[in-house]
Formats: sequence, structure tokens, C-alpha cells
Amino acid sequence: MNKLIGVIAISALFVTGCATQDDAFDAQTEQDAAAAAQQADTAQQQAQPIVGSDTEASALTDDVLTAQELLEEADSPLASRVIYFAYDSAKIDDDSLGLLEAHGNFVAGNGNVSVRLEGHADERGSREYNIGLGDRRAQSVRRILLFQGASSDQIDTISYGEEQPAMLGHDESSWSKNRRVELIYQVN
Repeated sequence: MNKLIGVIAISALFVTGCATQDDAFDAQTEQDAAAAAQQADTAQQQAQPIVGSDTEASALTDDVLTAQELLEEADSPLASRVIYFAYDSAKIDDDSLGLLEAHGNFVAGNGNVSVRLEGHADERGSREYNIGLGDRRAQSVRRILLFQGASSDQIDTISYGEEQPAMLGHDESSWSKNRRVELIYQVN
């Protein structure tokens, strides 16, 4: 609908411009109008809300994806839902920071989405220490998501410590996969 109104308005300007120019062709005006139409179309596409979000538009186009469809896209940054950590650390590295920014923007833009952050640790350290370390890791991820605009009501955290390893084993390759936070999404 907005595209149709834009095309009509540009056509009216073009016809009016041609009539006042005694039917002379004004290539610059046509180029300016086309550029303005292109910018308006691009702005509208970028402003399209995700279906089911709090800001869902009444008229939707076929290329707008639901939050669930976005989560299911294999080539999307949202497909990566595990953040790994260094030994005995809750510090987020630069690569993970970029990934979490994408997740934070997604959660912030979709009020119908919630995420549970599950913190984990490897088997080294006491049970109590690892529960605390898993919680610190989950809280680090939570802060990034909140900074990106997600609501605290959309985010839950839990720590499993060493209780749910991703890989069984007693070596660095196993331990490195167990030091993680998993993002578990729910679309309401």
C-alpha cells in the first residue's frame, strides 16, 4: 500500500514537472525522483517489523519472516546459539560479542521472544564453584543482551555448572566445549 502511494506521488510529480516544462524532458528531475523512490523503498524494507512482534504492521509483505522462521534460518547469525569461554573465565571474547549483538537486537525487536541462558562449566573445580562460574557466564551474556535493548522480562538465567557436559572426556578438547552458555529461545 505504501509503495503504491509512493509510486502515485512520484508519477504526479513527474507529470506536473513535464507539464510546466512545456513537455521538455528533464532527466535530472526524473533521476532525483527515482533516487527518492529508491530511498523510500529501502527505508520501508528496513523498517519492516518481524511478524508477531510488538510493532507488527497491519499490512505485511511476503518477504517478512516470523521470529520463529528467523531462528530456523541456517545461515543466520541466530543459528549460532552457544558462547564459549576460556578456562576459569566469564569474559566474552570479541567474536562472541558480535554474535551476541545480533542476538540482543533480535530479542529487543521481538517482544514475543524470550531466551533462557544456560551457564555451564567443565569438570575441574568444586561443584559449588562451577555453579557460580556458570552463573557468572550466563550473567555476562545477559548484560550484553540487555545492553542491546532486550528487556529483563525476556531473559532468564540458570547455571548447571558441570552437571550437563556437552562432551564427555577428561582433556582440553572436551573441557573447551563444556565451558559455555547456551541460548535457548521460546517464541510465544
